[in-house]
Amino acid sequence: MCEYKIIADSSCELPKNLKNDPRFERIPFRVEIDGVPVRDGKNINIARLLKAMELSKRAPKAACPSPDLFLKAIEGSLAKRIYIITISSKLNKCYDSAMMAKRIYEAENEDKEICVIDSRTASGGECLIALKITELERKYGGDFRKIWSEIEEYRDQMKTIAVVNNVEPLKKDGFFSRTGAKISASLHIKSLFGEKNGEIVQIGQCLGLQKAWQEMAASVVAGLGKKKDKKNRIVITHCNNRKGAEMIKHLIEMKTGIQDIIILSTSGMSSLFANNGGIIVAY
Repeated sequence: MCEYKIIADSSCELPKNLKNDPRFERIPFRVEIDGVPVRDGKNINIARLLKAMELSKRAPKAACPSPDLFLKAIEGSLAKRIYIITISSKLNKCYDSAMMAKRIYEAENEDKEICVIDSRTASGGECLIALKITELERKYGGDFRKIWSEIEEYRDQMKTIAVVNNVEPLKKDGFFSRTGAKISASLHIKSLFGEKNGEIVQIGQCLGLQKAWQEMAASVVAGLGKKKDKKNRIVITHCNNRKGAEMIKHLIEMKTGIQDIIILSTSGMSSLFANNGGIIVAY
């Protein structure tokens, strides 16, 4: 029996070696394009999703998992310590669903310790939190309150940056319209986005992908500041752009010496924002 369980929404990508790990469970978003629902998860066809987004004249929609799905995950686990990680509460109501499930379970049961962590980001940022929990579980041997406290401190120090190759979906009035980004019509202008207080904000533009990747790597190095510890972990997620992810990884390694850089493919939820060719870096 696992002593603890990490439950995350499907915006949280995981390395291959953890996808079938019994300590982890991902709760799927439901993506909808032109009224056609698509269940996010390991069986989603990203290429088909991207094509449908390209052909659609409307912005894709994403429905957060219901409280019942989180509740079933909690009830179905024998673990005594449950950590739930959600996409930023400023982007989606997933955090509210998870909190409701926690309250419902705790109203009738006292056998589990449960915390819900608002990642204040998405994608690789959620993965970073999940991996940190596993480290702290090994370090503290199940001191739930201490782990919860340190995870929130870790979350507060995290940063996220993204290069969006194709911004057309962001110009459609839909899920990501709240970014308020001033998007250039030129296909050669690539937009950089960051996270501020849990929201997506545009932080710059670059002429061409190569320049954008270089700027992204430079921003990560600058963001690390004096914390350029080789023990740091960085997660790079890409939407059909392994080449770009590898280049960014190389640039960061050269300037920091950090070796623990994980490259993952975007989930369906993350692909709605990153779109074809997009890259997200969390550190």
